[in-house]
Amino acid sequence: MDGANNGEPQNQKRDELTESLNDLFSSISTMIKSELQGTNNQLELLEKMNVRVAEEYKGYGDLASGLRVFVEQLKCKSDSFNEYVEQIDAIEKQVTEFEVVVSMLDKYVCLLESRVQSVYQTRLHPPPNN
Repeated sequence: MDGANNGEPQNQKRDELTESLNDLFSSISTMIKSELQGTNNQLELLEKMNVRVAEEYKGYGDLASGLRVFVEQLKCKSDSFNEYVEQIDAIEKQVTEFEVVVSMLDKYVCLLESRVQSVYQTRLHPPPNN
């Protein structure tokens, strides 16, 4: 019976070892599950952040698209004004040429006026004959 008694402590030691190993594996399993859950939570948060950022950048894209259309409209208007600017430049050049002609005519009229006055003065007051 001595052998039967020796078997019990070994079985008891095996049971304790098995129980300890089960506890160890359970603890490791729980730890790994917690780590995986933490990683999963971080990935879910990252996914939510990505969605939020994508929504915000979509708004920027819409804004940029609207600005592009606005700039194209302004360019078309600017191009149509270029025609008028060219016409204004041509008119300004003609006005400058007319001013030169008017100035020349004014000088000529002044010269004619002085000649007419001179002739008129001569007729009114003839020079004395010697």
